[in-house]
Amino acid sequence: MTDYYTIRWLDGIVSMIDQRYLPQQEIYRDYRDVLGVAQAIHDMVIRGAPAIGAAAGFGMALAAQNSKALYLDGLMEDLRLAASILRNARPTAVNLNWALKRILGEVEKYLQEDVQTIRKLVLATALKIAEDDIKVNQKIGRIGSAIVPDNANIIHHCNTGALATVGYGTALGVIRCAHESGKKIHVYVDETRPRLQGARLTSWELVKLGIPHTVIVDGASGHIMRTRNVDLCLVGCDRIAANGDVATKLGTYHLALAAYCHGISFYSVGPMSTLDLDTQSGDDIQIEERNVEEVSTIGDVRITPENVGIANPAFDITPAKFITGIITEKGIARPPYQISLSTLLLEKDEAV
Repeated sequence: MTDYYTIRWLDGIVSMIDQRYLPQQEIYRDYRDVLGVAQAIHDMVIRGAPAIGAAAGFGMALAAQNSKALYLDGLMEDLRLAASILRNARPTAVNLNWALKRILGEVEKYLQEDVQTIRKLVLATALKIAEDDIKVNQKIGRIGSAIVPDNANIIHHCNTGALATVGYGTALGVIRCAHESGKKIHVYVDETRPRLQGARLTSWELVKLGIPHTVIVDGASGHIMRTRNVDLCLVGCDRIAANGDVATKLGTYHLALAAYCHGISFYSVGPMSTLDLDTQSGDDIQIEERNVEEVSTIGDVRITPENVGIANPAFDITPAKFITGIITEKGIARPPYQISLSTLLLEKDEAV
């Protein structure tokens, strides 16, 4: 168990740790309406594909709770509006839209019920999404830890731990599970510019878990691979296309290229809810562009000249050819991904 939480439902309030202030301060924010939750997702109070999926679920529960509709038509209108607001908060991670579809899909099954029953159903579904996320991540950790050798040196990008999920983590959950099983591990943590999710968040989590690690600048990964006996790279994923292309935090693509050049295994880790078979390849994934001030300033200090062009894509696409495997709660998909991912999707869900 950790001594912090990423997101919780507390008697009609959605409570989140504000990840923008870590590691210096542990501040929790409370949200009472869907607009607040959507703004928290957009502003990265909460981030990480599974975590924002859970946040979207709780946002829908708030919308249902706050709706003044007396009849089902009015409540459905409020829920669809809430889903639209949440969907537009961040476009790249598929888990957000997956959670919205799951809740609206459940509601569609019970349209003969009264509005109070539907309100309870929305909350129950949101709570189940959050509960399942922790169990799924723990299973991913058990499956993935099997490929981690003892005395492993691992490069990790961005943050994929409990902070990026409802609890436990995806790629960092694999590392955590391997550590908890007694394996000796050392992690090289990419700082992950411009928001420094690796230096700020992953290092903070690893300190709490007692896992030895070294923070490196993003540009050092190739050198570390060449000189430090790196065994594998573990990264998360925000959307997996049908062909195995993966959208995840900017900088993952060049990490995969360096691993490929050095013959080092490169694994992407995430739940099956991250798989989007409707997206045929990475070329079809919308990449979020964020505020240029994330690049031009550090804290309150400007580091670039005024009036220069700045690009700030939040994600990049790692082509499937550079990915050794994709670790999920149903197993590890390997090339060719069109076959292996579809096969895993068709497998019956087991108790987690």
